[in-house]
Amino acid sequence: MFGTLTAAPEKLTEEQALRYRACYCGLCRCLKERHGQLSRLTLNYDMTFLILLLGSLYEPEERQGEDRCLLHPRQPRGWFISGATEYAADLNIALSALKCRDDWEDDGNLAALAANRLLKESYRQIAEHYPRQTGAMERCMERLTELEKGRIEDPDAGAAAFGELMAEALVWREDRWSETLRAMGRALGGFIYLMDACLDLDADALWGRYNPFRRYYGLPDNRDRFRELLTLFLGECLFYFDRLPLVQDLPLLQNILCAGLWARFDRKFEDKHREEGTS
Repeated sequence: MFGTLTAAPEKLTEEQALRYRACYCGLCRCLKERHGQLSRLTLNYDMTFLILLLGSLYEPEERQGEDRCLLHPRQPRGWFISGATEYAADLNIALSALKCRDDWEDDGNLAALAANRLLKESYRQIAEHYPRQTGAMERCMERLTELEKGRIEDPDAGAAAFGELMAEALVWREDRWSETLRAMGRALGGFIYLMDACLDLDADALWGRYNPFRRYYGLPDNRDRFRELLTLFLGECLFYFDRLPLVQDLPLLQNILCAGLWARFDRKFEDKHREEGTS
């Protein structure tokens, strides 16, 4: 379920693109500072959304700089780190550790086992510091495992489980905005879970893997069916998002929620539509 909360780069201004990259580079740097060099292997763009959202809401102090790195040795790249970055880095490690553990237990993936062992101590420390968030993550993973093992084709159940995870992840501080963030997170988590399921449907059906949409496999109107369902969840997410007093990076956040979230869906179904049209 990684790779959904990303921006649509073609719709960013140059300034927005630089800010977005600086957020990502700051997360990469923060992972190294807090959890060691190898933790950078867990890096993905999804957590940049969390950083930008919480940074816009709470406006924590940012430290900034420019550096070269192993992946970009020739040209220095700007970065910024704030308290929101540190929080997102910890959650990134926690999610990655649980996903590795799940991949090992479900599939016997040796690479996942090795990664889980490397992340185990960091996860223990994060769980001590953020028991509410990691507790929600563990409950989500357990519920999704139950649904998968029972072959229970109930999209709402999976969406609710991942929605709980996102609800608690979005709440950095318990304050006046907590319940709005939780409501937004429940809808956003449901969207992400269902988006992942509909995009994986063809491959899951081919390989006999669990998918809550299995009964819809091969139907000609899936694009419209799935878009309608996803729009309901995203509409609820945007309703609560609009209630937050966000100014800094608001266009970037709107880009992610209104354009970037649909990029994989549009690419998948446009490609499929073209293939069916030429067959």
